[in-house]
Amino acid sequence: MVLSLGVLAGTLCQVDDGSEKGTAAVYIVTLKQAPASHYYGELRKNTNVFKHGVPRNPKQSHNPRNDSRSNQRSSSYIARVHDSLLRRVLRGEKYLKLYSYHYLINGFAVLVTPEQANKLSRRKEVANVALDFSVRTATTHTPQFLGLPHGAWPKAGGYETAGEGIVIGFIDTGIDPSHPSFSDDSSLNSYPVPSHFSGICEVTRDFPSGSCNRKLVGARHFAASAITRGIFNSSQDYASPFDGDGHGTHTASVAAGNHGIPVIVARHHFGNASGMAPRAHVAVYKALYKSFGGFAADVVAAIDQAAQDGVDVLSLSITPNRRPPGIATFFNPIDMALLSAVKAGIFAVQAAGNTGPSPKSMSSFSPWIFTVGAASHDRAYSNSIILGNNVTIHGVGLAPGTHKNTMLTLISALHALNNETTVATDMYVGECQDSSNFNQDLVKGNLLICSYSIRFVLGLSTIQQAIATAKNLSAAGVVFYMDPFVIGFQLNPIPMRVPGIIIPSPDDSKVLLQYYNSSLERNETTKKITRFGSVASILGGLKANYSNSAPKVMFYSARGPDPEDNFLDDADILKPNLVAPGNLIWAAWSSLGTDSVEFLGENFALMSGTSMAAPHIAGLAALIKQKFPSFSPAAIASALSTTASLYDKNGGPIMAQRAYSNPDINQSPATPFDMGSGFVNATAALDPGLIFDSSYDDYMAFLCGINGSSPVVLNYTGQNCLSYNSTINGTDLNLPSITIAKLYQSKMVQRSVTNIAGNETYRVGWSAPYGVTIKVAPTRFCIASGERQTLSVFFDAKMNSSTASYGRIGLFGDQGHVVNIPLSVIFKVTYNTTTNI
Repeated sequence: MVLSLGVLAGTLCQVDDGSEKGTAAVYIVTLKQAPASHYYGELRKNTNVFKHGVPRNPKQSHNPRNDSRSNQRSSSYIARVHDSLLRRVLRGEKYLKLYSYHYLINGFAVLVTPEQANKLSRRKEVANVALDFSVRTATTHTPQFLGLPHGAWPKAGGYETAGEGIVIGFIDTGIDPSHPSFSDDSSLNSYPVPSHFSGICEVTRDFPSGSCNRKLVGARHFAASAITRGIFNSSQDYASPFDGDGHGTHTASVAAGNHGIPVIVARHHFGNASGMAPRAHVAVYKALYKSFGGFAADVVAAIDQAAQDGVDVLSLSITPNRRPPGIATFFNPIDMALLSAVKAGIFAVQAAGNTGPSPKSMSSFSPWIFTVGAASHDRAYSNSIILGNNVTIHGVGLAPGTHKNTMLTLISALHALNNETTVATDMYVGECQDSSNFNQDLVKGNLLICSYSIRFVLGLSTIQQAIATAKNLSAAGVVFYMDPFVIGFQLNPIPMRVPGIIIPSPDDSKVLLQYYNSSLERNETTKKITRFGSVASILGGLKANYSNSAPKVMFYSARGPDPEDNFLDDADILKPNLVAPGNLIWAAWSSLGTDSVEFLGENFALMSGTSMAAPHIAGLAALIKQKFPSFSPAAIASALSTTASLYDKNGGPIMAQRAYSNPDINQSPATPFDMGSGFVNATAALDPGLIFDSSYDDYMAFLCGINGSSPVVLNYTGQNCLSYNSTINGTDLNLPSITIAKLYQSKMVQRSVTNIAGNETYRVGWSAPYGVTIKVAPTRFCIASGERQTLSVFFDAKMNSSTASYGRIGLFGDQGHVVNIPLSVIFKVTYNTTTNI
């Protein structure tokens, strides 16, 4: 990828004022000539040879290169070809080229009018012209919960070497290079930068020379599309790889943060943090920003550069703001760039999105992308307040408790106003945002009751400001009750430096307020309060609790079926692929991160979302790649999927939350459309026994099999579908799952497995989806190391139904390997029916 110097200088090509019609917008233009990765991709598949045939030598030690934007090299040959085409087609007209893509995509991003875009689309050299679109962003204990210290890490030689030699690229909001999670001096062992990685470290005022090291081996930023729209705020968004949000620093440390970093927040110690692959290297490609999110043109540029630099794993905790238009969701610039990345041997991980729990809410679509949903883990923080009437109310808040066996007087902020303040003059005064509004003599030594409203959710009021108010008034602590208009809001634990609690339930908040109001004593004549009679004690929420009812799929985690198009037709692809820890995840935070005002200025933050789940898988994929360097991206995906767990710590089925409001009450057993293959099993994934492999050509045959796709495939890839002797549909892809969107009477599906372990004999068992009978052949097979075995699965519909049903095939090896294959059948039509489904 080459960034156009015209963007940086703020210049435009010369213009005829009368030549421009319509409103200019950013378009991504793809040319028919193949990109560089299509020539060099095969080299990266070789175990010992990487990009351009450079031998991989893990002992070689060198430092990452710094680069200054002011001294950037001249445009490459391909960039000059792009410039020449633009000059010829748009002669004398105004336009602005933002990027030249040349590694994964041969094309460019350009600011032009719709009329100019139409001119470009008619050129014989041009394959496709797509309008740019927006995107958005979608630990201390999870290594233990996933069994890494006694399972996966020892298999990689211990945490001191876990992930060594693997580079994980992050498309996110940047990184804070000063964080100890990304220091390279945490070990006395040699820690060379992998020789196959050729990325650079940008040098700016916000990201000075020396920001990168042997841990953080590359850092760049991409914002040209945002700049052309006039929405880039350099003081808030930082025109550098520096993370002004916090999200990117968090996700990078989840995957590859250093081992044993103390998590200290609000002066409280919450344990020591580690990434999944603590010795893996980090390369950052900033394409998302706090104030506006991001745009596809910038994301594609980041993906293109990451692949050219030589990353091994690519983590994207981002999703599109809308479902891609066209004949299939798979045909969009980001997914197609990732397809080329997969061809180059890069394992691509993407967050499923936080749009659950509705069906078809999935925001990651393509079979070559590993899509991760969010689940809970077994650690939780809870807090409680004991009222003077012996009622205990549970709440949240990473806060100390009051003194044991001491009951303190409760006083509402609305009853502690000074003479100059009334609710009429400040309707939000009950949120305790300004200590000057209150009478300190009334509050001192007591528990101050404050309101928690939607303004806290919007960032207009903050817990920290209320805590400051309580401290200024010498309050003994603070109690937040939930405004009744905030219905069903799920609140993460928030750090507090004084005793405090937030009661997230409106019903429990009513219990508190009823007790408080019933305990007030008033003058019968003036009705003024003469005595505050309610008392309470806060137990505190600094100590973690551990539950056996984990994991469970979180309510916000996006669900399948995978939508194939904008008509919401179902694809024969299972999404998500699996689920991983994504709820209440401690990880590094940028020193200037503003994404969560409650963690402003802290070094760590407790965050939730599929954004947190995806980097768990990116880190674990690095461990698999380290052990099996010749594994294709599909093989890594298979190892993670077939070994996933189906049960919680109690041995019961993994549950899925079904509602935003009261999610722990509204839950039922998770289906493959909730959790994919299941919950990731880090240890088992390093010894999968059998793998399901797929290649770039398989994905191309699948794309060519979509009705009417030939011109679109040609546009995006420069390859003609006629060159493929046969096409396949989604059920024919050699995935570690079988999803049938429409089963008309009967169907035979085949899968091929390869044995990467020793000689082993497998028996085959299955449970059929409701309304379907299945048979699998063979039912028993012996397979030698390195050999392949084909399985034939026969499906027969036994009822007419449009309700999805689920089953599973299990392959049980006599050496202990177990391979799980989830089955999903949606529409079912039997023989001799006229039912229209």
